[in-house]
Amino acid sequence: MSKRINAKHKIDRRLGVNLWGRPKSPFNKRETPPGQHGQRRRKPSDFGTQLMAKQKLKGYYGNIGEKRFRKYYEEATRLRGDSGENLVGLLEHRLDAIVYRAKFVPTVFAARQFVNHGHVLVNGRRVTVASYRVRIGDIIEVRQKSREMPLVLEAIQSAEREIPEYLEVDHNKLSASITRTPKLEDIPYPTQMEPNLIVEFYSR
Repeated sequence: MSKRINAKHKIDRRLGVNLWGRPKSPFNKRETPPGQHGQRRRKPSDFGTQLMAKQKLKGYYGNIGEKRFRKYYEEATRLRGDSGENLVGLLEHRLDAIVYRAKFVPTVFAARQFVNHGHVLVNGRRVTVASYRVRIGDIIEVRQKSREMPLVLEAIQSAEREIPEYLEVDHNKLSASITRTPKLEDIPYPTQMEPNLIVEFYSR
């Protein structure tokens, strides 16, 4: 698991987007990159544009490490269909992504920690690996002892995000399941993601 040493919202200003759609993001007030040379705007090269697309997608899912992210890409290219669509579909099957999408926690970083600390069950068994691949129809639940955590109660009551259609969620039982692998257009990214550019980046 990668560790973010600096404040995570600095990635918003560096990439020039409010990556998670958070109201407290500093990008809402300052759209320039951080640092004394942040005011300078340069037109990115094709390589720079592709790299930015990769960094955005990696960052969105909690700053996934390069080695693991490349494995997702390689698997996506082996599957039938569009490699970019396959890539985002694989990422949405991560356990921490589903915990986040189901609104059991407020952020994707909290989702990773929530899973790592053993608060989540998959088909009745505790899973502590955030990258665990959830299959269609698997039942994801918050452990009984963890259901009264303030983090969970605040998240399920928040109106900040909506639950996507490819998930079935019961907030009374604090359970969820993925009903199908989503396409890019189904995923509620707060900013535009361009997985096609990531495919171009790795296929150079």
